Amino acid sequence: MDTAEKSILFCFLLQAVCCRDFNISLPQKIEALSGSCVIIKCRFEIQVQYDKDLTERATGQWFKNGTDVNNNLVFNSSTSSQNSLKGKITGKLKDKNCTTVFHDLRSNHIGQYYFRIEGDGGLKWAYSKTSVSIHVIDSPPKPTVQLYVEQKEVQDQEEVLEGSSVSLRCSAETLCSSPPPTLTWSSTPRIPLSESSRLQELISDLNFTATHRQHRVTFTCTITYQLQDENKTAQDSITLHVQYEPKISNSSCTRTDVTVCFCEADGNPSPELEWHLSGRPVTNSSNTFISEERLSSTGLRSSITLHQSLTHTSTLQCASRNTHGNASQLFQLPSSVACLNLFSVLIGVVVGLVVVLLCAITYICVVPQENQDGPVYVMMSSAGATTANQESIIYSSFDFKPREVGSVSSLHADYSMVQDCSGGLAKTESSMAESSRAREAQVIVSADVLTKQTESKQSEEELFADSSELYAKVKHRNP
Repeated sequence: MDTAEKSILFCFLLQAVCCRDFNISLPQKIEALSGSCVIIKCRFEIQVQYDKDLTERATGQWFKNGTDVNNNLVFNSSTSSQNSLKGKITGKLKDKNCTTVFHDLRSNHIGQYYFRIEGDGGLKWAYSKTSVSIHVIDSPPKPTVQLYVEQKEVQDQEEVLEGSSVSLRCSAETLCSSPPPTLTWSSTPRIPLSESSRLQELISDLNFTATHRQHRVTFTCTITYQLQDENKTAQDSITLHVQYEPKISNSSCTRTDVTVCFCEADGNPSPELEWHLSGRPVTNSSNTFISEERLSSTGLRSSITLHQSLTHTSTLQCASRNTHGNASQLFQLPSSVACLNLFSVLIGVVVGLVVVLLCAITYICVVPQENQDGPVYVMMSSAGATTANQESIIYSSFDFKPREVGSVSSLHADYSMVQDCSGGLAKTESSMAESSRAREAQVIVSADVLTKQTESKQSEEELFADSSELYAKVKHRNP
């Protein structure tokens, strides 16, 4: 800067100082929440000759809808207890700062407000040409929600790609209140005032990565004022629109006489669905029937009915796609031949089990007498016994074995051991040896009796025509 420019600037500043006049700076309009407070930002200027009168004892006054001292005075800093409007000048008047706070504003406080300064000596001046308009509202102004994607602001209805970094910013011009207002995101905890928040503005950011689950989700920001008699709130919302590739959400197959499969896909933009059988696209025909159903603006359901026979290598695929990608679901289908073979095998197994069970039952019920390890006991009585006292009963045990025989006489030649139980007497081994011949005669007699009884029904040749000779080893059996 050269000497000429410095001289011009000095003269301008000197003129401004020498020509300084009464002046005031006020906001044109302020909104106050009913039941809350209002802050009026205020600074003033006076003529130079009155600077010495502006001391610590200076007072400030506020007038409503005029500057008449008798009719319009509503606040005087020197007589605060007599004021119709409760408040306090928070600025230092000596420093020409007239910022003021009024409390518990109501609808009857709406109007134009003027400031007046009084100091020592002749300093008395009302700034009648400049005023501030105070408007009292019943509900707080709503906050503003803005959407940022990758740190760039976008409009509400613009689409957000899945995986993008998203930031939702909620901002609100705070009104005077004590305690200060708070912001709430949807159901998240309240976010208190932070160090970065300014006195007149409250800001809260919600940061996350967009997913398909947040498509058409509405995020709401609420500002809350805690007043003496009640809480007052206001809110603003934004609905997120997320674009994402298709996703198969549900699918299954059932098989009876025909094969029926269905497939559901979801994506934004809404996807398309196609069916592929063994790698080839499938369309409606005499063997296949395909139908589609719109589930929502992003969801689609398709079903396919297959009347044709399938082989063990047949595969069915549901394919979905949109502008952001594709997805598919593969179904492994059982062939009709395989199903038939499996059914036949199951039937064969069941029949086999039934046959084995029947054979086992027959074996248990019919054959057990032939497989017993122990002897078979036979009761034989003499033919000549007529009374109980004369009755001679012989218990014998026989092990029957097949053998070729020529006649009944060969049976008499076999050795037999008989335990006589008729008298209940115990025989020693020596006595049994001595009486063996007599007992052989008894066995012969008993055999003859049996033979004669059998001849009445059939002859000896008929009895042994189709069977082998039976011989008996007669063993002792205790009575």
